[in-house]
Amino acid sequence: MPAPIPSSQQLELLIKGCAQVTTREELAAKLALGRPLRVKMGVDPTAPDIHFGHTVGLAKLRQFQDLGHQAVLIIGDFTAMIGDPSGRSVTRPQLTRDEVLANAATYQEQAFKVLDREKTEVVFNGEWFRKMNYEEVIRLNSRVTLQQMLQREDFRERMENSQPVRAHELQYPIMQGWDSVVVRADIELGGTDQLFNVMVGRDLQAEEGQSRQVAMLLPILEGTCGTNKMSKSLGNAIGVTESPSSMFGKIMSIPDEVMTKYYELLLNRIPEEGAHPMDQKKRLACALVERFHGGQEAKVALEDFTQRFSNRDLGAVDLPILKLEAAFPRDLLSVVANAYAQCFGITRSRSEIRRLIEQGSVQWNGEKNSDPKWQIPENLSGILKLDKTRAVRI
Repeated sequence: MPAPIPSSQQLELLIKGCAQVTTREELAAKLALGRPLRVKMGVDPTAPDIHFGHTVGLAKLRQFQDLGHQAVLIIGDFTAMIGDPSGRSVTRPQLTRDEVLANAATYQEQAFKVLDREKTEVVFNGEWFRKMNYEEVIRLNSRVTLQQMLQREDFRERMENSQPVRAHELQYPIMQGWDSVVVRADIELGGTDQLFNVMVGRDLQAEEGQSRQVAMLLPILEGTCGTNKMSKSLGNAIGVTESPSSMFGKIMSIPDEVMTKYYELLLNRIPEEGAHPMDQKKRLACALVERFHGGQEAKVALEDFTQRFSNRDLGAVDLPILKLEAAFPRDLLSVVANAYAQCFGITRSRSEIRRLIEQGSVQWNGEKNSDPKWQIPENLSGILKLDKTRAVRI
């Protein structure tokens, strides 16, 4: 059995990749206790699948596990019915309990693609919130002021824009904070948009006589669009259960500008210096497909991609499907814009797409078409190549 890693070395390993640690000194003191720390990460099963953005926190949680600490994965079966308002400009749609529980089942299985199942404590926060009576809810609410809630930038912006902030949304940070009290968290992991919620947990723990948890906040991973946070609702997510070919293709479609961030957050390394961006991206895609599907599948996905784009044999491989409704404009410019948005979660201006078409980047069934006004004939299927790494089947 290998000797335990000294707390000073653990500290440097664990803070690597974090955007913010509150505070480094507190984390060092907790590591110096010489006992397994309870490291909390909460996930709300608001959709049936997890994506690469979720795995950033899960990978850090696995790092704690590998160092001998206790991972506490909180499945927010109760909080998911509210929906975390962090970073949201509108109220989330509320889910039913049946929808949440169905999502939770797949969430757990997919989380264990990253975490060590045997070393993970899984709890559902409905276990304590459903037992609370109304008096207990009121007492919990009395711990936090309305002024504190309205310090949240997302709430403040919505009010300034005359957009509603629902009363139930104010409960979310309190509930997330109370989770930390219940599981006696030493550390909480989350994205940078979780700072307010995690700090509420620190305050509630102090009121309960517990040691304040350390907030370890990780950068937000952009989706395939390269600008917005990865989100299934925005259509820019890469799911951990997607087919190897689909996963490989979506990774290849990310803008070069965010590729280094993908390397750092998902692989904990940087791209090979001096290599061509296309080769760097292929290595990234191979490594991630291998992580979730195995080495052989990664090799096949690479060959599939090479056939698809290098050999231009797009008809022989799986591609995202774009269905053109009868009423939708069929001019090439509009179809290309729609394909980027629906199939890749990318919003491009019409002037930018016009330049792509006129420069000969767009192909219809293998032939370049430089006329933005050209109409795709009705009832005609085909392959529309948008650029060097993206194509769809019409």
